[in-house]
Amino acid sequence: MKKALITGITGQDGSYLAELLLKKGYEVHGVIRRSSSFNTGRIYHLHQDHHDHGSRMILHYGDLSDAVQMVKLLHELQPDEIYNLGAQSHVKVSFDIPEYTGDVDGLGALRILESIRETGLLKKTRFYQASSSEMFGKVQEVPQTEKTPFWPRSPYGCAKVYAYWLTVNYRESYNLHASNGILFNHESPRRGETFVTRKITRAATHIKMGLQDKLYLGNLDAKRDWGFAGEYVEMMWLMLQQEQPDDYVVATNETHSVREFCQEAFGLLGLDWERHVVIDPRYERPAEVELLIGNPEKARKQLGWEPKVRFKELVKIMIDADLELATHEAQVKSL
Repeated sequence: MKKALITGITGQDGSYLAELLLKKGYEVHGVIRRSSSFNTGRIYHLHQDHHDHGSRMILHYGDLSDAVQMVKLLHELQPDEIYNLGAQSHVKVSFDIPEYTGDVDGLGALRILESIRETGLLKKTRFYQASSSEMFGKVQEVPQTEKTPFWPRSPYGCAKVYAYWLTVNYRESYNLHASNGILFNHESPRRGETFVTRKITRAATHIKMGLQDKLYLGNLDAKRDWGFAGEYVEMMWLMLQQEQPDDYVVATNETHSVREFCQEAFGLLGLDWERHVVIDPRYERPAEVELLIGNPEKARKQLGWEPKVRFKELVKIMIDADLELATHEAQVKSL
């Protein structure tokens, strides 16, 4: 039975990836941070399912800022695959806590790579680094590909560039099977509620149910390439199944503005978004990334992968899930 270790297993991507690997018969190990409240909501259903998956999913306390624990964990587990999805992943927040972001998102990757080397797993273990379209930042060409130069516009983007090049460096220096997935924005009903897409779908459904009236947003003109997270994790797995490690852009090659996302989301509920959305300068970033659109041609050619869920369908998936949630919240409130 193959053994995988996932950092960031409690996040959106981690939960979808854990699901996928369990379906494929893996034993899945996840690293979670100790916190006074349970933050395992997204993987709760996997843990509960003892007959099928539960016994094959094991959680370990750890943190990407703790190198000693990482070495101990790798020594004990000897995983076949490691997926580094753990990060302080909020771009706006990275301006507020740049040092922490650099420590976890940049040095965190180094700690895992160095642990693989220290524990003699260079030949056995395959490593996946969650790289980000935010590395392109002030984009140097449209659409962006694996060859587009990076120009990050946030501490988050900078930390991710560092982790990206480290992954390449360990691949070239030590012959480690290490790959970067340069994932463009990917969303789902499991997206954190502070991210703009989920913020919009939560607010729109709340407004529909009479639970709130206004939604405060920053830059409506920012354009993003939005895909479905549940699909993108397949690509992570595929990269580690190749004979040769490599770096791949994972995207839809379509771009839409935050304004369009609002139109679509509120429109599905029969609401006029302009009556409810208020621009709040607090949500604007010191340096903005205006346009992200990725060309996944290399992934299509080499891995036979292309995204099926497109923009309108993605918004609908999220609105449907959040409407169910808001309906339940409205019922509870009326009790």
